[in-house]
Amino acid sequence: MLRRMVDPEVHERITARRAELDELEEQLVKQLSEVQAERDEPAVAARVWQRMSEQLADERATAGSPVVQVANRAVRLVPDRVSGVAESALPTD
Repeated sequence: MLRRMVDPEVHERITARRAELDELEEQLVKQLSEVQAERDEPAVAARVWQRMSEQLADERATAGSPVVQVANRAVRLVPDRVSGVAESALPTD
């Protein structure tokens, strides 16, 4: 009943505008999806970086000289060097 009351030209304009809006909606949905994906990338990269940093720290901590038992005590065969300790602080033998 509405079609009979609306001028054919007005109906055509309404139909054309709806088509334009539908196309714009599709573009915006696509753009929003791309923005969300890009926004998530730095968070993923930060988590990977954190995990790798922790793994490297663990590897470095366990990569020191071997530990052996001497007089029922755990000692390193060669003490690890740390910053601030002079080479002369190590035993000469």
